[in-house]
Amino acid sequence: MSRSPSSAAPDSGLRFAVVGNPENRRTTMFADAVRAAGHPAPRVLAWRDVLRGQYAFTPGESVRIDSPGENAEVDRLLRDTDDPTRVEGTALWQRRFTAAVREVTAAARSAGAATTADPQDVAVMFDKRRCHARLAAAGVPVPPALTGPVGGWSGRDGLREQLKEARISRAFVKPAHGSSASGVVALTVAGPGRVKATTSVETTADGRLHNSLRVRHYTSESEVAALVDALVPDGIHVERWLPKASQGGRAADLRVVVVAGRATHAVVRTSRHPMTNLHLGGARGDLDAARAAIRAAGGGFTDVLDVAERAAACFPGTLCVGVDILPATGWRRFTVGEVNAFGDLLPRLTGLPGSGAEGLDTYAAQVAAAPTFVQAAAPTTTPAALHDTARTVAPAALQSATRTPAPTPAPDAAAAPAAAAPATVQNVTRTAAPAAVRRADPKEHHHGTTA
Repeated sequence: MSRSPSSAAPDSGLRFAVVGNPENRRTTMFADAVRAAGHPAPRVLAWRDVLRGQYAFTPGESVRIDSPGENAEVDRLLRDTDDPTRVEGTALWQRRFTAAVREVTAAARSAGAATTADPQDVAVMFDKRRCHARLAAAGVPVPPALTGPVGGWSGRDGLREQLKEARISRAFVKPAHGSSASGVVALTVAGPGRVKATTSVETTADGRLHNSLRVRHYTSESEVAALVDALVPDGIHVERWLPKASQGGRAADLRVVVVAGRATHAVVRTSRHPMTNLHLGGARGDLDAARAAIRAAGGGFTDVLDVAERAAACFPGTLCVGVDILPATGWRRFTVGEVNAFGDLLPRLTGLPGSGAEGLDTYAAQVAAAPTFVQAAAPTTTPAALHDTARTVAPAALQSATRTPAPTPAPDAAAAPAAAAPATVQNVTRTAAPAAVRRADPKEHHHGTTA
């Protein structure tokens, strides 16, 4: 049985490095957790320097690869735009970012360091089509989705015709490489000329798309067509819009954080509109009320945790993921909406009883679990390789990427990593988080209800 996050010894001698944006609260909160656990302060390698090839690792470091978001200079390096509100450019962003993660990981391993995120895992999580296919191949419940390429709104291969053939009248249209609900459209098609798109995207007069903090509705088919046509070049993932459970008259879903295979933190998110993201007006809900609703429906909260852990087990090389769980109407069934590589930003939320992360926030739980995780993932190196590895040339991620959209991956190819060993996926889940451990405490509490 794996050690729980809180059981790791603070005097393990582990040294941390973080590839992140130094001013970002993700990086500062993780650094605070490292110091609070009794470790030396982590070295912070700024994404703006890493993307220019200026970085180095040392033997024995545990390297956390953090989100490159919320930094205009980094965003410009990744997708060639000076406007952080722009929706377009996500395909270029994904290619450059995942290429940089591969190169950072290779450099870390060459230096005798270990990363807490696997580059292949990250690449799949940042492609919603591939992520959906990997989860489905592993038997994780996911919403039905379109599998073929979408050629805009109209025409034989257009979204309208594909939805009609699939008998889907309500769908979520998501940029394949987006995050934080950027560009997401909740779409209803009721018949010729009868459409409604709910989204935070604002379309300018010249056809450009911008994120805003206000959710709006488009009811003109010409407006919806223009919106879809603008999203398609970067790639889109389209899945059936499943009716979600409600809490207090608001749509509800859950974010579950899984650390080293074990579901450690959970939060209910509620909203008056389909997107529950907090920056779009969503709010944290009542986890105890959700637990009670699930019990009243004949289930248990462990059903939610089991689904989250099964999803996380599809990404075994990554220490921590955030899993979005969609509870069906009536709180009877649960599907996975997304798996997030950087889904741990839940301030003031402490661990679930029985999780091994009691009293720890999401970052402290990762720091506690890192020694065991890093030992298991430690690279095999020769003595000659145990030296500082510096990069002084801009990574290939910035040298060779173009704006040409990546083709939609074939479902069978996308599913291959998970399909190769479904039994192993199940075994990872059970080994990392025995059901008996989580079920030992029949009552789990939600702490810190304000974001």
